[in-house]
Amino acid sequence: MYRDKYFEEYELGAEQISYGRTITEADFVIHGGQIGDFYPHHMNEDWCKDREFKRRIAHGTLVFSIGIGLSVIEINPLILYSIGFEHIRFRKPVFIGDTLYARVLLKDKKVNPLREKTGVITEYVELINQDKEIVMTCEHVMVVNSR
Repeated sequence: MYRDKYFEEYELGAEQISYGRTITEADFVIHGGQIGDFYPHHMNEDWCKDREFKRRIAHGTLVFSIGIGLSVIEINPLILYSIGFEHIRFRKPVFIGDTLYARVLLKDKKVNPLREKTGVITEYVELINQDKEIVMTCEHVMVVNSR
């Protein structure tokens, strides 16, 4: 959904939860091919049987990519650009068949000292699995137009 939202309209502490997204075998294979990561932790079920998690785990970059995609609950044309992501942490492994949800909390907002008529917002993103376990966290910092 598209929605214009100016900097002034963002409320500290506001929270949203995304729809769910189930992780598939195709996700592992396609992502591994895209980034050239065929490490056995992700691609070799037999090898994983004797390891800590007993099965393949998702690439961290796959989890991050899906998490950020889920965190975009609304498309705001007034967001000018992303400054970047901070404090990315993988808390628990993600497996084929897990369903992930993003919980997004507006953590911070401040007037942008580097660019007139803009503000900087920081979203705290938690990626949660079907068992309500947090599997990844990060902060997303963006520049948005002000009135």
